[in-house]
Amino acid sequence: MRITLRLILSLVFATSAVVFASAGYQARQGEIRMQEELDKRATVLAAGLREAIGPVIAGNRRKELQRLVERFGNRERLAGVAVYAIDGPPLAITSSLPPEFQTLPAAVKKEDLSGEGGSVRIKEGQRRWHLHVLPVRGNEGPEAVLLLVHDAGYIHALAGKVWRENFLRLFFHVLVIALITLLIVRWSLLQPMAKTVDWIKRIRAGEPVGQIALPQEDLFGPLTREVTHMAENLAEARAAVEEEARLRLAAESRWTPERLKEHVRSVLQGRSLLVVANREPYEHVHVGSQIECRIPASGLVTAVEPILRACSGTWVAHASGDADRETADAQGKIKVPPESPFYTLKRVWLTKEEEDGYYYGFANEGLWPLCHTAHTRPIFRAGDWTQYQRVNEKFAESVLEELEGNDNPCVLIQDYHFALLPRLIKAKRPDARVALFWHIPWPNPEAFGICPQARELLDGMLGADILGFHIQFHCNNFLDTVDRLVECRIDWERFAVNRGGQITLVKPFPISIAMDEGAASLSKTAEPSVLRENLCNELGITAQYLGIGVDRIDYTKGIGERFLAVERFLEKHPDFQGKFTFVEIGAPSRTLIQRYHSLGAELDSEVDRINRRFQSREWKPIVYLKKHHSHAEIAPYYQASDLCMVTSLHDGMNLVAKEYVAARTDCQGVLILSHFTGASRELRDAVLINPYNIDQTADAILFALTMDKDEQRARMERMRETIREHNVYLWAANLVSALARLRPAQEGVNERVDGSAPQ
Repeated sequence: MRITLRLILSLVFATSAVVFASAGYQARQGEIRMQEELDKRATVLAAGLREAIGPVIAGNRRKELQRLVERFGNRERLAGVAVYAIDGPPLAITSSLPPEFQTLPAAVKKEDLSGEGGSVRIKEGQRRWHLHVLPVRGNEGPEAVLLLVHDAGYIHALAGKVWRENFLRLFFHVLVIALITLLIVRWSLLQPMAKTVDWIKRIRAGEPVGQIALPQEDLFGPLTREVTHMAENLAEARAAVEEEARLRLAAESRWTPERLKEHVRSVLQGRSLLVVANREPYEHVHVGSQIECRIPASGLVTAVEPILRACSGTWVAHASGDADRETADAQGKIKVPPESPFYTLKRVWLTKEEEDGYYYGFANEGLWPLCHTAHTRPIFRAGDWTQYQRVNEKFAESVLEELEGNDNPCVLIQDYHFALLPRLIKAKRPDARVALFWHIPWPNPEAFGICPQARELLDGMLGADILGFHIQFHCNNFLDTVDRLVECRIDWERFAVNRGGQITLVKPFPISIAMDEGAASLSKTAEPSVLRENLCNELGITAQYLGIGVDRIDYTKGIGERFLAVERFLEKHPDFQGKFTFVEIGAPSRTLIQRYHSLGAELDSEVDRINRRFQSREWKPIVYLKKHHSHAEIAPYYQASDLCMVTSLHDGMNLVAKEYVAARTDCQGVLILSHFTGASRELRDAVLINPYNIDQTADAILFALTMDKDEQRARMERMRETIREHNVYLWAANLVSALARLRPAQEGVNERVDGSAPQ
């Protein structure tokens, strides 16, 4: 209230001063105009009177002169007229003039008598006079002086009246403006501020904020964003503390972000950590005239970012946003996350030719189908290989720039885009500790031998100190491939490769997700039945049972096989027609590659065919949503569905399976999971299927929809516990620990790393 009073009083005082000066200026201008008008009127009147009295004075006719003076003296606002001899005594004077005008006033100057006359203003007591002097000339020079006397007091009175009226009118406007300002301040500032303060108090006290919506106006927009980020950080910190306290009380050793942060600081001991990935964790894009910061949908980003948040390292990535250059500095660096920077993102600029050859060509038309063995022929072009080499060299240069001045740095390279990078880094910085994590499967030696550059790729990968895969099976395949194709010595007991004195440990590090139960507990989730009804209304269908699939549109995900299984299920069990709907959320991916473009058309055709076969007016068996969805948009589908289908034909891990389990806080729902995924090694309570066996998958759908609720709960609880124990923080801790605990290269041998959870 005090600040409002100060604001209003300041506004009133400031505007009153302006009004006072403005009204005075207007009054003064009016007074000057009236004086000018009086001067003009007096000049005209004096000139006419002089013509009349000139002959009378020349004839010395005093009485006639007095009559003329008396007649002219009756004009409006004219106090009187006097005619004086040139030496001063009056010749004729109106009786209305005060006694002080019996002689020529001293204010009349000699030059007025010898020249063309003029106007004089005098003040006598409270009276104000306007005198107009005009010489009356004869044949031999001035014979007399004509004086017109006007009462000028009315000018001052009118000016004062104008000043008062203007001041009162403007002051009334000021009061109205002040009142409006008070209301605006109250509505637009005080109320939103009070709401924000109340919101902050509730957040600080850990109370639910309910339906309180923070103001989003332009003035409060930045404050709202910062307060929201602060509240999110506070909620995360509170949840982390509560989780740590609960785990400590239960004597559990579960990994949390805080524990990872402390662990990373401990094992790195001040050494710098650098992550290399094709995908950047934050990209800037133009949206109209604005620049928007987006988080790309990526399991890799979700898994790796907690490591850099913990140690304030550097993430080197390909700049994919069209506004990335505008937001980075001259070295391509920017602090992220934007709302509360923890680490540095360094962007590497690629030409269109480099991106087409390295990413779309060699990596995704060559290595991707080669490693997934999903019956799509890999394509290897000499030009693509050249670009792949060039981009790996470009990233190596960028990484080496960042490593300058750092002793024994740790470099964590992500995925199949950078198979050559470990060797390039080690050649220049042998003291660097380099790990390469391969996120996709590794095929058997015969399959990998198809690649014309197989030996060059293996040589590049064996430049790493640690080579990680999701599961042991892929490690075994890699070692078999190395044993078959390159000259080296393999230590099968340690799962290590010795090539030219460089020791590479090959270990499984199964990636996972974060089960953010602390944050989830702060909000109440609607019942699955209510969510299902809401989602069906949004989709324009009616359904008793709901299935969900979430994928990039990729031929390795078995989406087509999934649709065929739904069709077969409805064929075998027609009583579920009109009751069961399967929703596929497909994010378009790599559409510039012909195989992906063709896949999109194939899936559209299959959905149309199956829907035409079974659909009714208010129901259809498959709803295909082809666009990118955020985690927040996908969560209701996870929570409302009766089953989730993950039917990958080959997958390194597949985090969708784990995301579905993590989302089911009610411990209901059934996960149908391909045993060709890495996740099937951990989530043993899922309904495991062979996605190529359409009938088996159809039977799994029936089994899931008819499964007893108690069995659903028991299965889901065991899978959730698995993900709790083996979360992304444990994965990150294991990987960083294995890298940091290596002995320096100059000692000639790597320390043994067993891949077990750090203590």
